[in-house]
Amino acid sequence: MAKKLRQDASVVDGYGYLTNIAFDSVVFGFSGASLKILLMEYHNTGLFALPGGFVKLNEDLNAAVKRGLKERTGIDTIYLEQCYVFGDKARHQPAVMNTILKANGWAVPKEHWLLDRFISIAYYALVNYNDVTLVPDALSDSCTWYDITKLPPLILDHRLIVAKAQQTLQANLDSKIVGGNLLPKQFTMKELQQVYEAILGENIRRTTFQRKMLGLGILKRHQKKYSGKAHKAPYMYSFKKNKTAFSKQGG
Repeated sequence: MAKKLRQDASVVDGYGYLTNIAFDSVVFGFSGASLKILLMEYHNTGLFALPGGFVKLNEDLNAAVKRGLKERTGIDTIYLEQCYVFGDKARHQPAVMNTILKANGWAVPKEHWLLDRFISIAYYALVNYNDVTLVPDALSDSCTWYDITKLPPLILDHRLIVAKAQQTLQANLDSKIVGGNLLPKQFTMKELQQVYEAILGENIRRTTFQRKMLGLGILKRHQKKYSGKAHKAPYMYSFKKNKTAFSKQGG
């Protein structure tokens, strides 16, 4: 049994949860200028990690991940996809978790379940940056957006998880972006191109991008967005509804 040292500390005892199985989520959001992900900073440690959690005995895996993301973002409907399973022996570093627990006022025995080896199932999620209400978990001081090109050092193999999630998102990006929530319901071609460039990490020629996107047949064109200069007003676009049937599925 864990011994509580600080009155306001909180940690899962393990009752009612699967042991040795965890999940970690790479939550992507687009700020209008750059691609960002959510990171947690553990209380009084200077350690950063992806938002994650554990699966209850009576809970489906996808449901557990959605529950965890709703607790961190306040969003019910999230594009979610499973991208990899991380199970290398090297990821078992009980000293890291022990440091986090002690910083939150918990002294645990060596055989405590949180210090055991965990296999983590990685997901990535696409959310609208402006719709998120960030809430840290019980062991963290903050839950904050970080530019994907300027991440702090992360615990365990979480940097590898980020890389794998970004690689998976980049593959077949045309279909992923339709189902995701990185953009508002209506957007300009320039805004869509900015999202592509942020995810791919490279610049794209405007005329080439526009020709490609219109050729895919996934966009519906709307009226122009007027801002005082009618001759320069861009058309607004949205994704066709029949192209988003897969958008709310888990991995």
